[in-house]
Amino acid sequence: MAKKSVYKDTLEKNHPGDEEFHQAVHEVYEDIMPTYKRSSAYKTSSILTQLMEPDRILRFRVSWQDDKGSIQVNRGWRVQYSNALGAYKGGLRFHPTVNESILKFLGFEQCFKNALTGLPMGGAKGGSDFDPKEKSEAEILRFCQAFMSELYRYIGPHIDVPAGDINVGAREIGYMQGHYLKLTNRWEGALTGKGETWGGSAGRIEATGYGLIYFLQNMLEAHDGKLSEKKILISGAGNVALHAAEKCLAEDATVLTVSDSGGTLYFKDGLDETTLKKIKKIKLEEYGALKDVKEGSYKKGKSPWDIADADIALPCATQNEIDKDAAKKLVNRGISFLAEGANMPLTADAQQHIISKGIIYGPGKASNAGGVAVSGLERTQNASMAPWTREEVDEKLRSIMADIHDRSVEHIRRSDGIYHYRKGANIYAFTKLADALVAYGIK
Repeated sequence: MAKKSVYKDTLEKNHPGDEEFHQAVHEVYEDIMPTYKRSSAYKTSSILTQLMEPDRILRFRVSWQDDKGSIQVNRGWRVQYSNALGAYKGGLRFHPTVNESILKFLGFEQCFKNALTGLPMGGAKGGSDFDPKEKSEAEILRFCQAFMSELYRYIGPHIDVPAGDINVGAREIGYMQGHYLKLTNRWEGALTGKGETWGGSAGRIEATGYGLIYFLQNMLEAHDGKLSEKKILISGAGNVALHAAEKCLAEDATVLTVSDSGGTLYFKDGLDETTLKKIKKIKLEEYGALKDVKEGSYKKGKSPWDIADADIALPCATQNEIDKDAAKKLVNRGISFLAEGANMPLTADAQQHIISKGIIYGPGKASNAGGVAVSGLERTQNASMAPWTREEVDEKLRSIMADIHDRSVEHIRRSDGIYHYRKGANIYAFTKLADALVAYGIK
């Protein structure tokens, strides 16, 4: 009789059909199993089972009125995954693909990501299947207020501090923060990602994209490389992708692509700062499409991995955007480094293929932690009522990303001349979470 897995049967029994969540758990547990097996305390405390179960999942109806006067109904969630290391922290996502499996995977990943930052933050994620596309400003306002009317009961600066994510930017955070104030009559740091003039942190908008490039620079330096003059493929054209592109240009790298759901904008000789400003206006302010950009060559229905050879790939769009076939294309494109700007943008098969071919791989829990890191800094500023300058925040962000890089190699050695960052990041974060749970006895 085949020996049963330590955790797989329990995962399948308790979370049937949750594919994204299964993928995230398998990835981590594959890397940490030797560490787990060496500790009798981890086994006695059932750490694997504890970490597979969120502390709680809050699900609620969000009813709101559209511009025609009709009542619309969406589903809302908050997955408060673990507060072992601090108050729950993680973003809110508004997108029609949002479901419980995706939010559980994101909450699980957030626990490990937040552990890597060194800041006292637990992990959470939330959102709704609301689609803001083609909605009026008034409809988005009414939805955000309806969503907060349900969520406000469960959040607060010492309980759970949500932030933004896909389709939740400063506008949506503003609407929700305003309604939280109305409902509670308390000004407190219950949300991060606020505007700089009303409690937000300087540098928060840029933080995930900039942090990605700071982590990438550490990866390059650890392997005797540098960013300048490298050719880079970026997917996505949201906040993360465009600020990653901005920082790449500042470091004299050549950005060849950005993309959205319709296709890819390709720049044979590299994106320039003037065009990047136009793209930011169209995508981040007007909520338009890349096909409306006059500069560059628009490739309808194509991904960046279909188009050009390059040195570095930065997937910044969404989960599982790169499958094994796309990973093979990246290998053939000559990519030597890949760092994730999105959460789990590679399928399990794609990850295995990339790693097996010697591409140096930066997992999202490490490489895209800059956003939550600055969210943590925003909490500190709110608590102390002392805002920091953009330069101070950027310096702290650089330092945090360097520390995350170092933590990701603390428990591993080079293999075939490279660091396997995924394994190192998973072991460090798992050990930190597991040790806290052991110390608590029964949580």
